[in-house]
Amino acid sequence: MSVMLPLGPLMIDIAGHELTDLDRERLVHPLVGGVILFARNYASPEQLSALTTEIHALRSPSLLIAIDHEGGRVQRCREGFTRLPAMRRLGGLWECDAPRALTLARQIGYVLACELRSHGVDMSFTPVLDLDWGRSQVIGDRSFHRDPEVVVQLAGELIAGLRQAGMSACGKHFPGHGWVEADSHLAIPVDRRSLAEIETDMQPFRRLALDAIMPAHVIYPAVDERPAGFSPRWIDILRREIGFGGVVFSDDLSMEGASVAGGIVERVEAAWRAGCDMLLVCNAPDKVSDVLEHWRPVVDPAHSQRIVQLGPDTVFRGVEDLAAYQAGVDAAGQFAD
Repeated sequence: MSVMLPLGPLMIDIAGHELTDLDRERLVHPLVGGVILFARNYASPEQLSALTTEIHALRSPSLLIAIDHEGGRVQRCREGFTRLPAMRRLGGLWECDAPRALTLARQIGYVLACELRSHGVDMSFTPVLDLDWGRSQVIGDRSFHRDPEVVVQLAGELIAGLRQAGMSACGKHFPGHGWVEADSHLAIPVDRRSLAEIETDMQPFRRLALDAIMPAHVIYPAVDERPAGFSPRWIDILRREIGFGGVVFSDDLSMEGASVAGGIVERVEAAWRAGCDMLLVCNAPDKVSDVLEHWRPVVDPAHSQRIVQLGPDTVFRGVEDLAAYQAGVDAAGQFAD
């Protein structure tokens, strides 16, 4: 029997292919509102369906289940799923055949969303909207293109494909991670450009209709000495200037790029105070325990309501065109990694 409980502001991970007793205990904690899955949580489509069914049954409203499933090197579910190309391949195709690139982008978005949602995953943290300045290895071929206009066009079609299957779109990493060379998983990147220069990177976030946005663990000292995900100034730009009304997810708060805010409880509190709706703590089970034990936020129901709108109760409209779109993606096999 599911527990009636509003969704909390934490998104955490689990250990393996099945829920453990510790997983179940954590997932019904009032501070938790979502689960992020990784490759270690995937064995087969059937196993994924069983896992997500159990997670969704734990609570009402159901926990939001998310995954990083972009294509290319960032595709968590592989065996039994369509292999999706890195987004840079679409940018390269654009250079010689823009109409075909746009068609394929929509097909990829639909296949991505349909395959995940038909197995119980509510959303993928995609698309990557960072510009490919040729500087960032961690972004690299995850980016569509260096030209923001091309990114807007291709990402817009991919988003249309996601929505055609009933999946929300989460743009990342606001206001742009493509200029810095350091990997925020391992270091604290600093982008010293002016706000006017950063504006180029912000164009996709301004122009695309997004349901969620993930700020970067990057410091832009011309605007704020704090990384964007800890910065009330950047979240204010997002909310007030750009007019974004969807969910703001922090990036993983166990990453090195988040260490500037202190220990894990201080990081969670800093992201929460900055205005993030949902806070990710991944790949660090001890840190999850610390947050659940020591963090005592005042939870605004508006945060929970925004998160619910991304969840499993949204309409799944997939499978009708899946085979045809899979064939389209498979036919472009030379673009897949």
